[in-house]
Amino acid sequence: MRTARWAVSLVLAIVSCSAMGQGNPPARKAPEPRAVVGMNLTYVSDWNTELPFVDVFRLSRTWISQRQGEAWGKGPALDLDERGWVKRLEPGCYADTLMCTIQGGHFPGGEYTVLYDGEGEIEMMEAAAITARAPGRLAVRVDPPRGRILLRLRATNPNNYVRNIHVIMPGFVQTWRENPWHPIFFNRWKGMACLRFKDWQLIDKSVVATWSERPTPEEATFTRKGVALEWLIDLSNRLQIDPWFCMPHQADDDYVRQFARMVKEKLDQRLRIYVEYSNETWNNVYAQNKYVNDAGVRMKFGDEKRPWEAGWRYTAWRSVQIFKIWEEVFGGTQRLVRLLPSQAANVYVSRQIVTFQDAWRSADALTVAPYFTCNVMDQGNGPKPETVAAWTTDQALDYMENTALPMAVKWIQEQKKLADEHGLKLIAYEGGQHFVGVRNVQNNEAVTKLGRAINLHPRMGQLYGKYLDAWAREGGDVFCAFASLDPGSKYGNWGLLEYYDDAPARMPKFMAVMEWARARGQPVQAEGGRTTDGR
Repeated sequence: MRTARWAVSLVLAIVSCSAMGQGNPPARKAPEPRAVVGMNLTYVSDWNTELPFVDVFRLSRTWISQRQGEAWGKGPALDLDERGWVKRLEPGCYADTLMCTIQGGHFPGGEYTVLYDGEGEIEMMEAAAITARAPGRLAVRVDPPRGRILLRLRATNPNNYVRNIHVIMPGFVQTWRENPWHPIFFNRWKGMACLRFKDWQLIDKSVVATWSERPTPEEATFTRKGVALEWLIDLSNRLQIDPWFCMPHQADDDYVRQFARMVKEKLDQRLRIYVEYSNETWNNVYAQNKYVNDAGVRMKFGDEKRPWEAGWRYTAWRSVQIFKIWEEVFGGTQRLVRLLPSQAANVYVSRQIVTFQDAWRSADALTVAPYFTCNVMDQGNGPKPETVAAWTTDQALDYMENTALPMAVKWIQEQKKLADEHGLKLIAYEGGQHFVGVRNVQNNEAVTKLGRAINLHPRMGQLYGKYLDAWAREGGDVFCAFASLDPGSKYGNWGLLEYYDDAPARMPKFMAVMEWARARGQPVQAEGGRTTDGR
């Protein structure tokens, strides 16, 4: 299920800064900023509309246990191996998985090839129909207008269970092993300054703590633990784009060290690495917020009455510990961009993180997400749902331009001033428009419809141009846009494009970002990565 990308502002009645962790004025000056665009790649799931992999099983849903004659998903617990493959099925039971659960048929049709090891019985249903069978191989006709692809594991031999399933798109059966990337996806993001892999790593739902728990290329599906690091490195190398890695909030030191070692071993030496601790640890919609708050209290960085302050300080402390491990592995900081993450709307939070135990001395940048925001809530100081629901498209865009955008610029200015005080760059880990219904308002159809309308409007492209111009003018460095592709829903309209086969000109904000990046010297392709053969 998709999660809302709204940010919950911390309500703080704080009028004076704590003396804890205040650093001395820095002896360094931040490097001159270079305002360029990076990209946050879209969450890995069976409903992912970006279709980055030619093997669509990589984004299949985790197995759904079924029992004959009972309701959907009511089968017994499945016996899975360490990679997520079904080792055995109980009598009268089977297991389903879903792929390409994308409305409107926005995925390729035609002849797919299903490959697998082991012995068992596979059925293909809904949008997919088997046209030929051979041991370990199926020919499948896919008709997207019929809906999603359903693969059913009807039987499996416990002594040689079905595993290593691959569902290959038309035209790639000869090349998928050597090159797993769909050419439209691959070409679309050429020229980006960096790729932030937060959602590909499933950071906001991460339960990974040790290196042995990490996702590997042999995983049944990358939707279980995230995309394997080997693949993230491979994409960065092929595109020659700097990777942005987030370390899971529970990851131990050995995990961080092994992760860094693999990056050093496999990543092209010409590329730099952005390193961030988790994602939005200040944001109480995520499990990592409670984790850092509790850890900070245990370490006496704050007390139980104000656990959020302990959490900010723990974020600073743990970030520095992670930076030190990376520095040890790489023998210095030359290839690293060490990021102290904070909340764009609250410079007080940033100051606590930057100054705690002089964390700024071990970092290269302060990173925030200065969205231009219209959070529509039942409570709070923002516009009320009944007001917004009655707005015209132009009225909503007026609010975004005349209220939301100036507020975002103010946040940028305040954060830049703090960064300058400590010799840090200012980097945006995310950013863009942030028009969304919050909590109960998510179910307000008028607000949802209005959000989609303004995101498809030409004026939104103009606002993105003004927004990025302000980012550069105020001294921002890398701006990592959120996000690559998403069709939009009641949880927001985050994608610069909606579907892998979108006509880019239909999405003004995509065109605006690409045109702005090209004007800054980035070799991007505003046509959206379409290949000459139409794929």
